[in-house]
This record gives sequence, structure tokens and C-alpha cells, in this order.
Amino acid sequence: MSQSVEQRISELRDQINDHNYAYYVLDDPSIPDAEFDRLLKELQQIEQQHPDLITADSPTQRVGAKSDTAFNEVAHEIPMLSLDNVFSDEELSAFEKRISERLVAAEKINFVCEPKLDGLAVSILYENGQLVRAATRGDGQVGEDITQNIRTIKSVPLMLRGDFPDRVEVRGEVFMLKRSFDQLNQVAKDNNEKVFVNPRNAAAGSLRQLDPSITAKRNLSIYIYSLGLAQGVQLADSHFQRLQQIKQWGLPVCPEVRQLTGTDGCLEYYKDIGERRQQLPYEIDGVVYKVDSIEKQQQLGFVARAPRWAIAHKFPAQEEMTVLEKVEFQVGRTGAITPVARLTPVFVGGVTVSNATLHNMDEINRLGVYQGDTVIIRRAGDVIPQVVSVIKDRRPEDAQPIDMIRQCPVCGSPVEREQDQAIYRCTGGLFCGAQRKEAIKHFASRKAMNIDGLGDKLVEQFCDLNMVESLSDLYRLTVEQVSSIERMGEKSSENLINALEKSKQTTLGKFVYALGIREVGEVTALTLANELQTIDNIIAIKEDELLELPDIGPVVAHHIVSFFANDTNLKVINELIELGVNWPAIEKKSASEQPLQGQTIVLTGSFETMSRSVAKEKLMAMGAKVSGSVSAKTSIVFAGPGAGSKLKKAQELGVTVKDEDELLSLIK
Repeated sequence: MSQSVEQRISELRDQINDHNYAYYVLDDPSIPDAEFDRLLKELQQIEQQHPDLITADSPTQRVGAKSDTAFNEVAHEIPMLSLDNVFSDEELSAFEKRISERLVAAEKINFVCEPKLDGLAVSILYENGQLVRAATRGDGQVGEDITQNIRTIKSVPLMLRGDFPDRVEVRGEVFMLKRSFDQLNQVAKDNNEKVFVNPRNAAAGSLRQLDPSITAKRNLSIYIYSLGLAQGVQLADSHFQRLQQIKQWGLPVCPEVRQLTGTDGCLEYYKDIGERRQQLPYEIDGVVYKVDSIEKQQQLGFVARAPRWAIAHKFPAQEEMTVLEKVEFQVGRTGAITPVARLTPVFVGGVTVSNATLHNMDEINRLGVYQGDTVIIRRAGDVIPQVVSVIKDRRPEDAQPIDMIRQCPVCGSPVEREQDQAIYRCTGGLFCGAQRKEAIKHFASRKAMNIDGLGDKLVEQFCDLNMVESLSDLYRLTVEQVSSIERMGEKSSENLINALEKSKQTTLGKFVYALGIREVGEVTALTLANELQTIDNIIAIKEDELLELPDIGPVVAHHIVSFFANDTNLKVINELIELGVNWPAIEKKSASEQPLQGQTIVLTGSFETMSRSVAKEKLMAMGAKVSGSVSAKTSIVFAGPGAGSKLKKAQELGVTVKDEDELLSLIK
């Protein structure tokens, strides 16, 4: 019996380690997560019954006991050096020239290029294949012992595999995936706790927890990027090939690592990964280039605290300090009032930023920000810059707290806070100029009435000149009126009037969406049209009846009923219909005409045969719900070239993924 128990424990450990290797190192999961959990649970149960058979390298022994003392110091046997930086193509060329001169190299130098992960550098020591110690970089000579916390990272093997060295120290970067960071901060917000500023801070804070069980919950990741020492094994003379050896020992290496030649190859890599930066599942702040030849590395040696054979090519900073000079309040299409920070201009993320969103008053109170404060702002890609923290030590004596306005800055109507919501709204409705402008812009947009040529600037001119005060006024415009506006000639005016006339022929779904009802997007508008068939039925429906329709909850139902209970809104709808806005009659579709009813589909990447918007319309016409994000409820993801994070998430969740040809077959 004892022998069979030991045999089963050994089998389970081997299987779990193999599956971890496939998942974290090969990026090729071999079994579903649920099956992995069953294997781990079985091993836990057997070890609980036979505690004498538990060993330190068992997959169940990742989380150790809480420490009552601070971390012990660890002296690195080989110093963990930092890297020098370059910030331009010219500086990179100068770097290559320097090493070429030292090597007296006639041929182009081969480099290994890899993302510069925005995390925390660590050292992990294995003896006879078993993890025995891990430490932070510290000052490069001495770090802190974080062994118990490193053991909690699922991608770190407790026991190496294959032909591993007798004694080996590897260096890597511990980081937190973007989705894990978002989940961590959401939990903190839900519990009214302080949130982390960025994934790097979250990773660093997680590694310095005295209680490993807290670290275990933070879902940290790691990529190994180099060797410190290796005894008892033949090593390749190529840094790239050494990384492949490291993978064979069961340690994860970044899949974006590439071998390239000369600065031209390096710059091409820098540009490519910079363009894909926002789609990567983790934060990076640049690229690292290393001379590939170990022999050449040794010839080049070191200068001060950095190697001569490696350099970091940094991206423009995504976080910077500046001063929040004042706060202004903007009114959106639905009356939502958003506080906007006016900043002392600062260059961040490749552009000069002078404004940043503060989201709402709850966020202002959470940050504790005053007008006049020095703040840290963040800009990632196309994301609107936001204030992420306040440097309170720099607060001037004349700094002023930020209070919510009581009257709309545009129309003077009272401002009210919605019950159980963080949002304040202007109560002026279409009487408010800001809401009127935004409502007209939405009405004219491509996915709504699709009025070609009616851009934002022209809408603002119409409203400022009191030529358009409601949606129906658009269809009363004449060529003479439009041509009286600056920079609008007779031909342009005729084109706009023709576009307005053409837009009158629409669909009920698009018309309902164009009305700008709060929380009613394209999918909900199409559901209302398909289920209720006429505008009169939509106007007359009650809240309890709406709740019986697909994907309509109580909040959306309330907004729909409230919108159509407003006499001003009904008047505008009647005027639009009287002015010629129309749509074909809708007949209730049979089940056979809606074969995708109940299915949620996500489109990602680019498609060659048809645009994603056209594909979306066709899928919705067949009854599908087309979503912008992937979840466990997603039925199918159709992925074209360039698919990024959505495709990866679908693969992680085991969601069916199909290509463009299969999409076309489905639609046909």
C-alpha cells in the first residue's frame, strides 16, 4: 500500500510539473485548467493523509509560513549589474561603433533583442536541480532573501528538469500581467483600499510581503533573461542558445526574444515591438540589446556597474511629474459631468500632455488631489492621460481642495448626483448646449444615421449660430443656410443636404441607437427593433416587459422607459418621422433565420474580405451578440491578422477560435 501511495505521489508530481512546463515555458497548455486543478487537489489530499511523504519540491509546497522578521541579506556570488541606456537611433549606432572598435570587428555584430520588462530583477539559485534560494538585485552586490515569495510564482519550477547543472543561478524579471494588475486594483477599490499606481509597483510590493500567502494571491509572473553561474554543465557560446538551454531546464523565457544583426536589425525590432506594445499582456519600457557571442562579451568586459556588451533602448516615458494647475468640468452627451485636470504641459508617452481625466469626484477623493498639487500622470498608447498619484510632500500652501460644481457650466441647470452612482449630471437635457452638441454628433455618426460630411466642427458651428437646436432641425437646413457658414461653399453645402436626405432611409435599430438613449448601444438598439418591430411598440413598452427581452437588465430598462416618457423626446421623434426619416418594416424572424441566437461572438484583428463593422452587422442580423471583449461566456472568437490580446485571452480561456474563411462560411 505504502509503495503504491509513493508511486502515485511521484506520478502526480511528474504530471503536474510537465503540465506547468507546457503552460509556462512552451506556452502550449496540454490539459484544461480544470483537469490541472483536479490533479493538484488529488496530490494535496494524498499528502495530507501521508505528511511524511511531503518534500520541499512538491508542487503543493509553494506557500510557506509567514515570517515575523524582515528579509535577510544575500550576497550575490556574481554581481547583478545594471544597464546603461540609449534614447535615440544615433546613440544606439554610437554604442555599436564603440564595441566594434574594441572588438576590431569587420563583420556586423549579432545581437539578442528582448523586451525590457517593467518589473523587478531577481536571482534564483538551484542546487542539484532544487530551488534553494532567491534574492532581489538590491545594490547589485547584496540583495534581500525572498525565497519563500518566489516559490509562490507558479511559473517558477521548484525542481529543474532535463540535463540541468549541479549548481546554477539564473536571473530574471518578476512582473505582473496587465489583467492581473487590473483585477488586483479592482478588488482594492471594492474594499475601499489603496490601489497600486502601476504593475511594476504592484509586483515589487507583492515580492516584499512577509506573508507568502499574500504574494501567492497576486498572480506574479517571471521571465528568465540570463545566467549568473552554472556548474557541472556544458554551456553554449551564444547567449541566445543559452536561453534555449534555460528553457529546457523548465524555466520560462520571454517568447519575444530574437537574434538579429547590427543596429538595423535592432532598430527594426525596436520599432516592431513598440507598435505592438499595447497588445502585449505585460508592461515594457524599452528593449534590451546584448551581444550574442559569449566570447565577445568576455572580451568587451564591464565599465563601472554596467556591461559594455549590453544596452537598454528606452521608450519615451509613460509617466511624468507635472503640476495640476486647475480643474474644469466638462459636460458629455448624456449630461455626465467629468472633472478634467489642466496641467503644466509635460512630454510623456511621446506627446506633450496638458490635460488629463480625473474620472469623477470619488476618484478625486481617493487620490486626495488638490489644485496646485504636483502629480504623476500616465499615458499608455492611445489611452487618455490620467492622474495616477499625488506627491503630497510638494503641496504648496495655497493648494485648494476640489469641490463639485452645483450648476452646469454650460447651461446653469442644477447638477445632481445619481443614486448609488459616482456620476454627477446636468439636469438640463437638450436645453443644455453641451448635451445638444454631443447628442447631434452622436446622431450623425457612422453607426447611427451616418450623415456623411457632418463633422464635429460643423455641428458646433450650427449650434453656436442657433441654426440647429434639436435633432429634427438638421432636416430643415437649406443649401442657402449652410453656405452662409464660413468655409462652406455652395458645392459643399449641396453635398451635405444630399447626405442628410440620403440618411433619412435607415433601419429601426440604427434610428433607436441614434436617439442616444443612455446605456443603449448598437446591440441593445437592434434587440429592441427585432423584438418589438415598431417605434410605437418601443415607446409603449413597460419596464417589466423590457426585462423579458434578451440582455436587457433593470438599469437599461429604466433608462429606455424614462427616455420615452419625456414629452420633448417624443416630440423630436415625431418631427423626425414627419420630415421623412423612415425604415423598412420588420417582421419577427423565425428561429431558422436567427441561427446565432444566444451566441456571443468577438471579432479581432483585421479581415481582408470585409470590414469588421460589416461582419458585425451580418452576425447581429443572424441573432448573435457581438461583444468587444473576451470572457468565459464568449462562444466564438474570429481572429484575423494582427490579432493580439483578445486572441491570447481566448486561447487561455479555451474559447473556440476561427479564422476569416470560417467567418465567411458562417455568414454565407
